[in-house]
Amino acid sequence: MNRPLRHIAIFCGLLVLALLLRANWLQHVDRQELAQNEHNARVRFERFSTPRGDIIVGGKAITGSKETDSRDYAFRRTNKDGAMYAPVTGYASQARGTSLLERTYDSVLSGQDDRFAFRHAKDVLTGQPRRGGDVITTIDAKAQKAGYKGLTDLGARGAVVALDPSTGKVLALVSTPSYDPEVFAGISFKESDRFTALEKKKGKPLANRPLRETYPPGSTFKILTAAAALEHGVVTDVDAKTDAVSPYPLPLSTNKIGSEAGDAVCNKASMKTAMQFSCNNVFLDAASELGEDRMRETAEKFGFNEDVYAEEFGDLLATKSLYPPKLDKPGTALTGMGQGSLTSTPMQMAMVTAALANDGKLMQPYIVDELRGPDLSTLEKNEPMEMSQAVSSETAKKVQEMMEHTAKEGSAQRALIDGVTVGGKTGTAQRGVNVQDEVPYGWFVSYGKKDDGRSVAVAVFIDPTDMDISRSDISGGRLGAPIAKSVMQAVLGD
Repeated sequence: MNRPLRHIAIFCGLLVLALLLRANWLQHVDRQELAQNEHNARVRFERFSTPRGDIIVGGKAITGSKETDSRDYAFRRTNKDGAMYAPVTGYASQARGTSLLERTYDSVLSGQDDRFAFRHAKDVLTGQPRRGGDVITTIDAKAQKAGYKGLTDLGARGAVVALDPSTGKVLALVSTPSYDPEVFAGISFKESDRFTALEKKKGKPLANRPLRETYPPGSTFKILTAAAALEHGVVTDVDAKTDAVSPYPLPLSTNKIGSEAGDAVCNKASMKTAMQFSCNNVFLDAASELGEDRMRETAEKFGFNEDVYAEEFGDLLATKSLYPPKLDKPGTALTGMGQGSLTSTPMQMAMVTAALANDGKLMQPYIVDELRGPDLSTLEKNEPMEMSQAVSSETAKKVQEMMEHTAKEGSAQRALIDGVTVGGKTGTAQRGVNVQDEVPYGWFVSYGKKDDGRSVAVAVFIDPTDMDISRSDISGGRLGAPIAKSVMQAVLGD
């Protein structure tokens, strides 16, 4: 064989060897990944070949399965109160795949989890169809309904998060406007068009506002500023007058910042009075004296600057809330009143409120209580887990004192409930450059405690973009406090 032919033969041999290596790699190394790939048609066929297991709220299924006429997609997903629960369940669509709980626990719900292998073998022998397992959530049905009704009655874009401070259980998770996952659960062109229309809709119904979108938290952040000032000794007596003048001269700036309550009330006010009337000057001054490092340190102990992880949402429960690095003195001062470049998810502000209500202990939020097999056996059960001791118990109790005073005598009175100890804080957050031309975001955070040990923490966020409303109606807890009250009543039974 001459040299050119020998080179060609060697080259062809190498190509054959490469093909054999690639084929073996796909069969043995990438097999699992390819078998579970969303774009693998067989994965979609298998997912919808039998009825899916259910997502459970309060002992009742909020999902189901319906038989179809399709050979490849024998069953499609159905939803009960789909729009109300969409931020919890996500969707299971033959065309669009899965999201949120439907995605994370797809193997359990579709019956393909490895833990079902023995049962599958038994079902094959007995001729029984494959059955999926169930996902038992921590959601309180009454609290979810109260939050959803409150926001939809307003016609607002918004979010509600309710947590059990002592365990971290998510009791309500609401986003409006929302969508019904069932309307695009199939494979038809019509359903695909519905999904596309939702993507393009102005109100962003597919957005998960409580978990995946961040906003300036406004004056609700003052509860964290107060905690930082107390924890670091900048403030030792919440009833003592401060040196913070009103209007407050922003450091290194000619700008002065006033307060809605007026200079007569806020000038050199105590921190308790400043919380009661939401005086900006006291919290601007506290943040300025603390400095960016101590403010950021405290914020991070409450969960800022880290993604909130939980297995049930593909490890990511809520996106990162940001206390930004490298702030100058004016920027640091502005964070004291929840403005500047500070951003937060509603989940994060619920976590801050819950930790303060829980004497400074921040618990890991979780939304799945238990996974059950088709035979109702327990596959997994979540247990409460502490994230951090954000501040000392003494500091937390002083902030509780101020928040409860704010509820009794200040701007959070609309959240009061007979027979329940309530603490609250209102908030408005400016947006845009020409803030006078923009209606601000509305916030309200609160907690409720009963003598029997039950408690709940709530964060309400309202984006009034689609509402015909004045700036004055956003402030003072007029919109958010009644929603928080109804959610607390739903949880605590009053």
